[in-house]
Amino acid sequence: MIEKKHIINRFKSYVTIDTESDPNSDTTPSTEKQWDLANKLAEELKEIGMEDVTIDENAYIMATLPSNVSHDVPVIGFVSHFDTSPDFTGANVKPQIVENYDGKDIVLNAEKNIVLSPDYFEDLLLYKGQTLITTDGTTLLGADDKAGITEIVSAMEYLINNPQIKHGKIRVGFTPDEEIGRGAHKFDVEKFGADWAYTMDGSQVGELEYENFNAAGAVVTVKGKIVHPGYAKGKMVNSMYIATDYINSLPRLETPEHTEGREGFFHLHTIKGTVDETQLQYIIRDHDKEHFEARKEMIQKLANDLNEQFEMEVVTVEIKDQYFNMREKIEPVMHIVEIAEKAMQQANIKPLIKPIRGGTDGSQLSFMGLPCPNIFAGGHNFHGRYEYVPVESMIKAVEVIVNIAQITAEDLS
Repeated sequence: MIEKKHIINRFKSYVTIDTESDPNSDTTPSTEKQWDLANKLAEELKEIGMEDVTIDENAYIMATLPSNVSHDVPVIGFVSHFDTSPDFTGANVKPQIVENYDGKDIVLNAEKNIVLSPDYFEDLLLYKGQTLITTDGTTLLGADDKAGITEIVSAMEYLINNPQIKHGKIRVGFTPDEEIGRGAHKFDVEKFGADWAYTMDGSQVGELEYENFNAAGAVVTVKGKIVHPGYAKGKMVNSMYIATDYINSLPRLETPEHTEGREGFFHLHTIKGTVDETQLQYIIRDHDKEHFEARKEMIQKLANDLNEQFEMEVVTVEIKDQYFNMREKIEPVMHIVEIAEKAMQQANIKPLIKPIRGGTDGSQLSFMGLPCPNIFAGGHNFHGRYEYVPVESMIKAVEVIVNIAQITAEDLS
């Protein structure tokens, strides 16, 4: 399989390029700097021997590994995104290599006393004796999802260099702006031309996911009336007090910090308020479609109740669906999940099948006609200074991709 040093060098070459996306931009990609890595990837795919390498006006990259078998085989795809989250800076990433991890604290930055500790991040202990790549404590790492890109490119390179491994036609796709929910918006499924695909965008080694949240965003706007406070009796309406009533009317334990598994939630992530107007921004999440619809109805009903109480429209709500649970699109083609399971088992990995408490490009792609489960890329603690990835997990992911290609050619021919 691919050499450890080769994987490390490739990964480092990607994460040291800043590709942070911007939710406030209306361009695609949302930041000009994403082109730096996009152009590099397109050239690298050509260099390793991929064919039909294209990069469009929105920085979507596609490439082909032609079939090396004579019989008909389904066309499969592998997809990852090259942007990083705006939650934490991705500029000047300085990856650190921790050889033969001993299970103890890792000092990321002695000067700032930033420590990656298994006392807090227990998953670290899964990787004792392995090689970890961490941050220097001042940036995120970018394993989400440059680990996935590293694995896909490395797997394609391995298949090209080992033509004795039989496979059908394989398509790869790299996208911008996944972290701001727009990774699949301009993905040309017809041009991609795969029967199904896999996003390499999960976390812990073994993760295999084919269900995710149904998701919506809600903007709740509360209108008040500003009057000089010295003469405000019977006249002032403080929008922040009404907003507080609204917040407290939602189920307090149905929030991210109190839920897990398939439990949904309301998440208030932004408040901007004055006496005259307060705006609340929520995300609404639930795996169950009926519960999801009920949550949206509750958001609206609370506004209606407050408007009745004040006998005028003081609260308005705007709700926009963001993505849906891909399970309904995957279940009719469950063999594509079973192939991934078998590929992991062949690599001596125990598949960890669980729902995603979030979204993925695979969700949108599935509803666009490209069924697309999600496979581990190996990273942990995404979107922050404590992000890390075990090199051995990336090597295992490469092995899984190769196994999927081989199983598809052998079992579905």
